[in-house]
Amino acid sequence: MMFSNTLTRRGLIASALLAFASLAAQAAEIRVITSGAFTEAYKKLVPIYEAASGHKVISAYGASIGNAPDSIPSRFARGEKFDLVILSEGGLEALMKDGKLVSGSRVDLVRSQIGVAVRKGTPKPDISTVEALKQTLLNAKSVAYSASASGTYLSTEMFPKLGIAEQMQKTAKKIMSERVGAVVARGEAELGFQQVSELIYFKELDFVGTLPDAVQQTIFFSSALVQGSEQQEAAKHLVRFFTSPAVADIVRSTGVDPVSK
Repeated sequence: MMFSNTLTRRGLIASALLAFASLAAQAAEIRVITSGAFTEAYKKLVPIYEAASGHKVISAYGASIGNAPDSIPSRFARGEKFDLVILSEGGLEALMKDGKLVSGSRVDLVRSQIGVAVRKGTPKPDISTVEALKQTLLNAKSVAYSASASGTYLSTEMFPKLGIAEQMQKTAKKIMSERVGAVVARGEAELGFQQVSELIYFKELDFVGTLPDAVQQTIFFSSALVQGSEQQEAAKHLVRFFTSPAVADIVRSTGVDPVSK
């Protein structure tokens, strides 16, 4: 049965690639900047797309929000040029409001949730309920969270909701310009909070689980065309590939859920 399923999956992807190859226009270079939760899926899908379409994707990476030098808002502020941007819905809407993106071009790609990880071999804390999560946070000597969308939610909404904002100011640290998992892997924090897709690829970590539903934040990561881009048709073509049902299993394997059309 597993062998049959593998053949079926390969057949679906092959069919999709043939379709995208036939739809591709003259080979183009598509400049894309993407953030956090979609990054692992993006890295798996882009080589497949390039091989099928003949287009070349030039990739850049940065946080969805914030003023770190490599964040997406900072890069736009410096005038860096892109054809397509992929980031959290809040960051996307801010760029849209500023006139950086093409109105009406938003396409939701995946849903992402916040997870928790610890250094491999250390005890896994209890986060199964809201009260257990609260006690785990209060007992932790050090906590690392993202400077992007998930971290903003934790520091401005979840910590205050749990009544531990003051304590977290002493023990929690916002991580700039690198993945939270890297900080936890080095032993610089006991607990790491970030999108699940950002944590599960660190072999040095043990994934604890996702936040309880009552305090979970589900974030959409979406694409949009950049205002003034000369490769908008090619960028649309790439987005159609990212949302193709044939590649949904690849996307899902990276810790995010594809958004059904």
